[in-house]
Amino acid sequence: MARRFSAPYQSEPVSSLATWSRNLAIFAVVAVIVSILIVRFGFLEMKPALATFFGALGLAVLSILLGLAAFAAIWQNGSRGMGRILLAFLINAVLLAYPAYLALQYRKLPAIHDITTDPVDPPRFEALARLRSGDGSNSAVYAGLYSAEQQRIAYPDIETVELEVPPQRAYDVALALVTRRKWLVIDERPPQPPRRVGRIEAVARTPIMGFREDVAIRITPDGEESRVDIRSSSRYFESDLGSNAARVSKLIEDINTAVDNAKPATKKPQAPAKAQAKTVKK
Repeated sequence: MARRFSAPYQSEPVSSLATWSRNLAIFAVVAVIVSILIVRFGFLEMKPALATFFGALGLAVLSILLGLAAFAAIWQNGSRGMGRILLAFLINAVLLAYPAYLALQYRKLPAIHDITTDPVDPPRFEALARLRSGDGSNSAVYAGLYSAEQQRIAYPDIETVELEVPPQRAYDVALALVTRRKWLVIDERPPQPPRRVGRIEAVARTPIMGFREDVAIRITPDGEESRVDIRSSSRYFESDLGSNAARVSKLIEDINTAVDNAKPATKKPQAPAKAQAKTVKK
């Protein structure tokens, strides 16, 4: 049987601090959603969107402080509002969990934003260059040797993809994977004579906030085979928190898998049947 609160307790006033804590938590959620919509649909510039987002996180922190003050007040005077405090704490915990994870990633990972399989001659942003000329955006020029060295230390497995298929086949595989990921293709040039170098430029988005990260893929011939180089670079911020490296690594894995699965199965030549030894009757 459910326990009922006593009549004297029901007559106690609700803590105003508890009410404010809950209301601020709900308003912080609304502000975070608004900031995400601003970034994804480009309603405002990046700075106002980030100001809205960090302002929402500030409201969440203030809600927690008010909740703690309300808890102390309820403990002393016996007023109501514990349910509102618990609801505020739950909302704020969910709201602050992902930023807390990103803060840990920021401390752990190098502060770089430009990842490529070929730091010596990275794929260039050509069609994408004009999209990276706004206020506060990163340059279309590769980040340089410092970024390359930091990448080598943090992500040593990112390197050029060597495929035992012609450049056209490698290009088709890469373009199909870009299309499957629903990246916005800005430019696509299949490998054609005389150089037979294929290029794909596209815009990817981060999963939650939808920040734009530009991708360039270059397919070059290597005899009858091909080499695929990839570059992924954040359009904003000096640190990408590992998102570009994760994107490049996953794309490398998927390209290798797609090419391997498309190879025809080769039948091993059957060994000639051995003649049975004749038995001599004695």
